Amino acid sequence: MTVIEPKAIPVPIKTAASAIFASNEPKVSAFSLASIRAKKALEESTKGIVREVSQLPTESFNETEMLLQWNKYAQRLGDRGFKIMESLLLINDPKLNGTAITLELPNEGSKLDFEKELNGLLGHLKGHLHNHDITIEIIVNESIENKRSFNDQDRYNRLHEINPNIELLRTTFGLDLDA
Repeated sequence: MTVIEPKAIPVPIKTAASAIFASNEPKVSAFSLASIRAKKALEESTKGIVREVSQLPTESFNETEMLLQWNKYAQRLGDRGFKIMESLLLINDPKLNGTAITLELPNEGSKLDFEKELNGLLGHLKGHLHNHDITIEIIVNESIENKRSFNDQDRYNRLHEINPNIELLRTTFGLDLDA
């Protein structure tokens, strides 16, 4: 009894490049006008369908829904390891005014880091809130004052600002700042 083994027949794999070279069209030099026309035709065929602005959804939403999606996006960034961006998103609660979202950041460096992720955040908010009129405005507020306590009286005054009951503690135990 004779066993006939089937022969392996190589099957060519078609890729986009091999489809171009295997076509029956004549080859075109890369430095010719025909190649420029071919590139433009290829670009036109690969362009996606662009919707008109009137077709994009503009559903209304409130600040609670916006904050929920804002925090979800920040959590997603944190899970992917972008902890700095997560902290920038969560540093302040953004304020909503119509479809304009205003975020206050502490310095110009934070603003630059935030702007790198701005398109991703806008895409997330527009998609999940179903409103493509959303804009984000970033305000830099560097006027945060750091009060430093230099002597005992300054420290006491600062603690008294935080908790006025400290005066009762001082008088009850007869504490004096001069000692």
